[in-house]
Amino acid sequence: MNELTSLIKTEIKKQFRSVRQFSMYIGVPQSTIITALQKGVGGTSFETVMLMCKVLNIKPVPGDNPVFLDGEKRELLDRYARLDDNGKKAVRALAAIELLRVSDKEAYAELSKKLAEIESAPVTEA
Repeated sequence: MNELTSLIKTEIKKQFRSVRQFSMYIGVPQSTIITALQKGVGGTSFETVMLMCKVLNIKPVPGDNPVFLDGEKRELLDRYARLDDNGKKAVRALAAIELLRVSDKEAYAELSKKLAEIESAPVTEA
């Protein structure tokens, strides 16, 4: 299941009591929504997917790797925007480290080893 399908499913659970209520609210057959949630929204008409996103307040951000902004991601972006340059630099550095952790275990292990060496090095006074 792709990210958008998962997000739509989560938001339906949060905002509506059931898929049936959601389908009645947006005027799309319940079977269409159930199929989209089971098989992924990729096979659903563009208009239906955009309607679901609009009603659920999910904002698609275009790009090579599409991102769909839910409340949590929008809050994160809002907080980032309020940081000063040092705070933004720290967040970018942490994000780079976390991305390395989930995408390249070997490089992350090497980085962790170097950080441990730095932490255990004696502090010299000037």
